[in-house]
Amino acid sequence: MFSKNKKEVAVERKSTSRNVIGKGTKITGDLISEGDFRIDGTLEGTLKTDGRVIIGENGFINGAVECSNADVEGRFSGEFNVANTLTAKSTANITGNVNVGQISTEPGASFNATCNMKGAVKELGKDTNAPKAKEKTA
Repeated sequence: MFSKNKKEVAVERKSTSRNVIGKGTKITGDLISEGDFRIDGTLEGTLKTDGRVIIGENGFINGAVECSNADVEGRFSGEFNVANTLTAKSTANITGNVNVGQISTEPGASFNATCNMKGAVKELGKDTNAPKAKEKTA
């Protein structure tokens, strides 16, 4: 009936689930998922997902978010960690600390946050390949 010679084949599937917190709904706590989230209500807490987070025009998140991509039309306050691209639409209001791979903001968006962009950091005004100039003394 069962054979020791059969090998199990593991199939990894990317979750395509879409989670929605509807308008008028308030959730307090921590949410963890592999799928996308759309927030049209209120979330106070932590949201971790490998997918995209969309904060609708009436949506509000107060807490911490960790995701791959995010589109913000509503309000966000807290710690926002976006591995790839954060898009702030014209109706967005973002405050807190933001860590992103890339950021795109439309005219009219309110972005009052400390922002760190991952990737190569180049210091302005310094050319590391140029020879050092001799200091002159007065």
